[in-house]
Amino acid sequence: MADKLCAQAGDIFSDKRLEVGSLSNRETFIRADKIDLKSLDTHLSRVWSKENVSSLKKEEWEIELSKLDIRNVIAHGTYGTVYKGVYDGQDVAVKVLDWGEEGMATAAETAALRASFRQEVAVWHKLDHPNVTKFVGASMGTSNLKIPTRSTSDDEHPARACCVVVEYLNSGTLKNYLIKNIRKKLPFKIVIQLALDLARGLSYLHSKKIVHRDVKTENMLLNAQRTLKIADFGVARVEAQNPRDMTGATGTLGYMAPEVLDGKPYNRKCDVYSFGICLWEIYCCDMPYHDLSFAQVSSAVVAQHLRPDIPRCCPTAFASIMKKCWDTNPDKRPDMDEVVKLLEEIDTSKGGGMIPDGQSSGCFCFGSKRGP
Repeated sequence: MADKLCAQAGDIFSDKRLEVGSLSNRETFIRADKIDLKSLDTHLSRVWSKENVSSLKKEEWEIELSKLDIRNVIAHGTYGTVYKGVYDGQDVAVKVLDWGEEGMATAAETAALRASFRQEVAVWHKLDHPNVTKFVGASMGTSNLKIPTRSTSDDEHPARACCVVVEYLNSGTLKNYLIKNIRKKLPFKIVIQLALDLARGLSYLHSKKIVHRDVKTENMLLNAQRTLKIADFGVARVEAQNPRDMTGATGTLGYMAPEVLDGKPYNRKCDVYSFGICLWEIYCCDMPYHDLSFAQVSSAVVAQHLRPDIPRCCPTAFASIMKKCWDTNPDKRPDMDEVVKLLEEIDTSKGGGMIPDGQSSGCFCFGSKRGP
């Protein structure tokens, strides 16, 4: 895939590649963050002009826009808007990406983002796991999107915007599900089921050398059967062999590992840390650090080893997994396949959650004050 893109841009990417994988089976990816944007601006403006973009060879994952019907808005994000739609008779979620292509970004900046997007999509479309949102296809903006008219011009996208199409899950985000249960809490069996779904999904992604980098309950979706599926791969990337190739504050405060917050090199273990925070959130049906500012959280997590308070009623085995996952030292955090085994060993037959046996709802762990 990267070689195809290089063919469009000449040989200027020749020293900007990152090799990932074993020595016997290397895959080459373009490091978008290493591209010299200023020197490429003129050239890439031609490459990604409307005349040339339509001549690019169609990839196997590119959708036929004539089969896509975009309907109502579901959510707004940093890099675009998510719509509900129908593709070839299937309910789908459509994320229309907004990179400031109309007047805000230079041609080179847009091209670098498109190069990164194409690279990521080439990975996404090969993923197949029951706890990972099913990828349907994507569009590189080779033809106009038919987006419903909205009343505010601020939400408008370029007609030839890129988009990602995935399966539509009708039960919303895990975060919203937990908020709905903030008072009555969840039975321990459901806590473990959700934790296992998330752990298995992350274990699969890590086995494919993919680091999600923004693991949080808001990025997990539920279907009608309450099966959890990992979504939003907007900042995911293939794990580099050298951790120093993966730096920069990427993720959401409150879930970000100390090494990420501190700007240090990191690897897939940053996802393990975030998973540990999600475990606490699933168990407590509450938000971590809700009484602290972003700046306070960032400083305290790194300098003071701040972590959410674990409820007194939390079973030792479950609490132990949390603590292992959010260890300050990434090397001491378990791999996700080990986490799956630890969760599978937990006995839920006698309860152990925030809801005591014989009580339909409510929580007795925190008393009048809930959470940290």
